[in-house]
Amino acid sequence: MSKRVLLTGANGFIGSHILDQLLSHGFSVRAVVRSDSKAAQVKADFPNHGSKLDFGIVPDITSPGAFDEVVKSTPPFDIVLHSASPFLYRVISDNKEFLDPAIKGTLEVLKSVKKNAPSVKRIVITSSCAAVVNFSAPIDASPQKIYTEEDWNPTSWEGALTGTQNNAYQASKKFAEKSAWDFITNEKPNFNLVTLCPPMVYGPLRHTVKSVKELNQSNARIYGFVNSSKDADLPPNGMHVYTDVRDLALAHVKVATLPEASGQRFVICAEQISAQETADLLRQHIPELAERTPIGVPGGNKLPENAYNCSSEKAKKVLGLTFRSKEETFVELAKQLLEIEKKEKAGL
Repeated sequence: MSKRVLLTGANGFIGSHILDQLLSHGFSVRAVVRSDSKAAQVKADFPNHGSKLDFGIVPDITSPGAFDEVVKSTPPFDIVLHSASPFLYRVISDNKEFLDPAIKGTLEVLKSVKKNAPSVKRIVITSSCAAVVNFSAPIDASPQKIYTEEDWNPTSWEGALTGTQNNAYQASKKFAEKSAWDFITNEKPNFNLVTLCPPMVYGPLRHTVKSVKELNQSNARIYGFVNSSKDADLPPNGMHVYTDVRDLALAHVKVATLPEASGQRFVICAEQISAQETADLLRQHIPELAERTPIGVPGGNKLPENAYNCSSEKAKKVLGLTFRSKEETFVELAKQLLEIEKKEKAGL
């Protein structure tokens, strides 16, 4: 009998790829989204799965008891994959508005499963390398800094409250993940925990996006390369480590049932890439971008020699995970972005 899985954030960029992998691997899935309209869109994106796909509606994942009802199922759930992040409807006026929702959104899942779904044996949480990397450190150091599962963003709670909004966002990922590990230690539930920490996540979209304005943050950055001009400045490098969304989704499915993954944290990182490399790839493989993507200095503008990296050695060893090439990630994405743009302009 196939495993029964609860997936939060199923309509998002990452969540839709996780859902795709789960269904293709024969799991029975309840997709949790914020509204009936979002459930209808997911159903349209994933037709013909019958009883293998049903839906749960949780308008606000941070409200007390938010998941109490959706975690109940016949047959019962074996696994919960929590990929949803709180949705902020308003402009942030206080850094605590980043911190509290991230932590509450995570803890509400854990509390509801402990209380109402005793059959669940594993919860997998999508964390982030924002919880791993020290963003206050120089980008390069001697010797080179290689981040692993042992590392944590050193930002304190006080520092997160008084720092920039970026500091608060980065700290929110750290404290949300820490709160999950503390829950396991203090509450000793029937389930074990696995967390996955990707850096920037790029790649083709699996869910319907009708306008480039609806792109998630990372892919919107790549649209900035597509929707520019050859003489424009290159976008800044930003976080120069990344993974392909499809590899990240497969990692979720692998850790869902692998006994050796129990109680483990995994960094899921493909490699480094600079803004110049991105531009070079797009201009090389997509002729229509010759006038639209910044030229920069082809083959130049390299990252510092000792720019930090994130190691996926543990994921490769334990999960057998491999990673797609840069061409597969960025060229396939850019071609799709051009298609979305063309359909939008044509009013389709």
